[in-house]
Amino acid sequence: MSANVEIFTKFACPFCYRAKALLDSKGVAYTERDASGGAARDDMLARANGRTTVPQIFINGYHVGGCDDLVALESAGKLDLMLAGH
Repeated sequence: MSANVEIFTKFACPFCYRAKALLDSKGVAYTERDASGGAARDDMLARANGRTTVPQIFINGYHVGGCDDLVALESAGKLDLMLAGH
């Protein structure tokens, strides 16, 4: 799987760890950005329609949402399709 995955996180966030663990279990490479403040937080807010919680996850530029959204995609069997670019 060669999707472009970007995840905005904060230190010591259990939901961030869970989302990254799911991606890691699938062997997915991702870019992690610290959303604690500054330009990365501003970028996250703009791209995530103002959602302030972390993580915020993007796959191939598409805003997936947070950890629960990522887990729901996996449970529905749709995550692998997204990661494959379908």
